[in-house]
Amino acid sequence: MIDTYGPWAVIAGGSEGVGAAFAHRLADAGLNLVLIARKPGPLAETAAAVRAKGVEVRTVELDLVSPDPLAKVREVTDGLDVGLMIFNAGANSYGHEFVTGDLERFQDVIDLNITAQLAFTHHFGALMKERGRGGLLLVGSLAGYMGQAQISIYSAVKAFGRVFAEGLWLEMREHGVDVLELVLGVTRTPAMERAGLNMDMPGLNVADPDDIAREGLEHLKDGPVWVAGGNYEAAQKRAGFPRDRKVLGAHEAMKRMLPAPS
Repeated sequence: MIDTYGPWAVIAGGSEGVGAAFAHRLADAGLNLVLIARKPGPLAETAAAVRAKGVEVRTVELDLVSPDPLAKVREVTDGLDVGLMIFNAGANSYGHEFVTGDLERFQDVIDLNITAQLAFTHHFGALMKERGRGGLLLVGSLAGYMGQAQISIYSAVKAFGRVFAEGLWLEMREHGVDVLELVLGVTRTPAMERAGLNMDMPGLNVADPDDIAREGLEHLKDGPVWVAGGNYEAAQKRAGFPRDRKVLGAHEAMKRMLPAPS
């Protein structure tokens, strides 16, 4: 892995959950890491844990919805030979009915999941194209296969991410750069737990972050899209027709997962 994707990897959203799992697996493979995250505590904790494995680790404490987040990241990464960029910073869903919601909060969802992702992919992808090798792993969501009440904007930006990855995969494959959108379903991460989702509902498929990270790295060459955590059939069903029945059926299932109104 280090010959293709090393010697440095950048992980946006690399402090906890799936991002931290990626960090540990890449450190085990000998890659040096740049970890980017908003929360200083988890960021420092993960950095110390992977640094103890013998790799070099740099950290950037940063909210990716701030103006021009790439500029601050480049202060740390310019001059490094970055062979892998993982964009995992997409937990901001802002659940609210659209027409009565806060447009600025919705804009944050767009800026995080689209604007920042495009900036990072544009910058690091150009460097990888020039060097003739590398990998771009964009973490997506099963939510992007179907519009959902209360998270209509989040679902829409995740749909954008998948289609973007497909086009980017076509553009980069002839230059030795692997592109993969790793589609996640329900995953037992701190962000999911903070959201209060009922992850113990009978029949619900809940993935472990380390299993997701392993699957993503194993299938980085199998782009443009890999549906992780045993959710391939769920993605197929969500992408089908007729749309009214599909959307309503998923909506009823989601309501059973959400915490009861306080």
